Amino acid sequence: MSNVQWPPLSPYRTGVRGLCPRCGQGHMFEGFLKLKPRCEVCGLDYSYADPADGPAFFVMMFLCVPAVIFGLWLEIAYQPAWWVHLATSLPLILLTCIPPLRPLKGWLVAAQYFYKAEEGRLVRPQDTQPATKTAA
Repeated sequence: MSNVQWPPLSPYRTGVRGLCPRCGQGHMFEGFLKLKPRCEVCGLDYSYADPADGPAFFVMMFLCVPAVIFGLWLEIAYQPAWWVHLATSLPLILLTCIPPLRPLKGWLVAAQYFYKAEEGRLVRPQDTQPATKTAA
């Protein structure tokens, strides 16, 4: 399998659907958010993938915060009964917090593969010095 050439696939198209970023056929997830060890079709090892808290951060900042602000606005503007929050704010918060996590994590993992993102490495001083010329 190592000598097979794989065409570059869009990280958005594969990642959001939870498909392997290399072959686009295998599945990336074992559970809701747990990555499989490797692709069942092409054998791509997913140990390179480390989206860390990226998906949770983006979901919280761009979706959950506005949902909570809506709940606060509803309370301040209308002071509704508790069951109104139960019927409006709670479902809104749950729908903006949980479902976007998996597609976002898939997209981040696929983007790491597509752009060949790696862990940063320190550059040592001897690596940055220009080569010296030797006299012939």
